[in-house]
Amino acid sequence: MGEFEAFTALLDYPVYVVTAPGPPPEGCLVGFAGQCSIDPARFVVWISRVNRTHGAALAAEALGVHLLPYGHGLAELFGGHTGDDTDKFADVEWYHGPYGVPVLPEAPAWFVGRVLDRAEWGDHTGLLLAPVAVGAPPGEAAPVLSYRDVAGIDAGHPA
Repeated sequence: MGEFEAFTALLDYPVYVVTAPGPPPEGCLVGFAGQCSIDPARFVVWISRVNRTHGAALAAEALGVHLLPYGHGLAELFGGHTGDDTDKFADVEWYHGPYGVPVLPEAPAWFVGRVLDRAEWGDHTGLLLAPVAVGAPPGEAAPVLSYRDVAGIDAGHPA
């Protein structure tokens, strides 16, 4: 293991399902994402260029970003399968949110963000989002799935 890999092995952070409108709707598990501005509110997600959702995300006016509940149901579905072989939305509850973005109500919190910018960085494309709608429970934050929790999922579209 190299020095940088030793550093990143110590990190743990939330994972997300990012959804894009279709047809057909697309979605994938994302490990690289985070808030990047407070005022104005901005969030960035990085999507692998080998992922099927990548093309839909590049074409989208807006994307959905969902925190995940514990348990590997949504993480396994959106991270361990590819839309090339599986309709990820066939057996999961979802509805059309703003801009037609698929929203997963099972998520403990989500937002839909309008895509403001795109940039290719390494093997991923970063998409800068401005939140336009948020679904989050009032009160105390629920625990959410993290990178270490999903480390055993084999990528549906490996690099």
